[in-house]
Amino acid sequence: MGNPKHTEVSVARQSPQRPDADEPELDDTTGAAEPDETETDRPSASIDRSLWDELRIDPVEIALPAGTGFTLRAYRPASSLTPTDVTERDQDDPFLARRQAVEEEEDDETVVILDEELAQEFADEDDESTRRRDGAATDTDDETDKESDEAVADEADDEEVPVFLSNQGKLLLFKTPESLVSFIRSGAPNDLSQLDSWNELSERVEPADIAPLDEDTYELDLVVENLRGGHDTWDSTLLIEAGEAARDLSYALRLPAVLDMLSAGSSLDDLDEALRGTANGGIGAFMARRRLKKIGAQTASLGWRTIVGKISAVVDWRD
Repeated sequence: MGNPKHTEVSVARQSPQRPDADEPELDDTTGAAEPDETETDRPSASIDRSLWDELRIDPVEIALPAGTGFTLRAYRPASSLTPTDVTERDQDDPFLARRQAVEEEEDDETVVILDEELAQEFADEDDESTRRRDGAATDTDDETDKESDEAVADEADDEEVPVFLSNQGKLLLFKTPESLVSFIRSGAPNDLSQLDSWNELSERVEPADIAPLDEDTYELDLVVENLRGGHDTWDSTLLIEAGEAARDLSYALRLPAVLDMLSAGSSLDDLDEALRGTANGGIGAFMARRRLKKIGAQTASLGWRTIVGKISAVVDWRD
């Protein structure tokens, strides 16, 4: 799926006529107009991004129903990362533990042998069937299958995957840049410390550097309410970016239930594809809007409420 942040605009916007640069713009009372505080107070315009670009780690801001916090994210080849250890987290989850116990019981098979000779006869028949099936496959087919499996495995290992500032399956979120920097310098265990650039980051980072770009800011707390508003109020940018964040988080934090809900062919993935289609213009956008109309607002909002709830449940808030 393409990135929705970069869409072509076929007609350039005309800039409004501005007064001569040497003549200050006047208001009705004081003469020269005051500068707009919303423009001058934005820190992102003056922040030096060289640290993050060099170390290939980015600050991220995530808003959840419980609050807004800062964390870090990086992308690396899957073969170079050790996944977060969720053993302790899952033991603390009574619902997950109960579900795993049920699955183990269902996997257990009970074998009853009524007669040894009859059992041996069945075993012999199974062995003969197996030999016939094995004989039907050629050595060439086996070699081709093996090479294909190895190619798929190599491709998967080379794919860059997300890793967050997390520990034992918990996402670490910090209320302030200062507390995040303090943690980075502390040497406390976390999943990003396996990166070769981590030590350098801990030596160089300052609170002023914790200024996430707009594309690294996710408002998961607004998704459910926006979906409840109905098709005409859906915010494509909000929902698409939330989907990207949820996929990254569910992969990095090992939340298979969330990955399944957002997997290809799911109703929420259909929503994501249709939203992306509306941004592309042309006949594709028209068809995408028609698909959106067929997606139930209640179903989408309930699905996203579950996703936000599961992500919130694995957050470790740090002040």
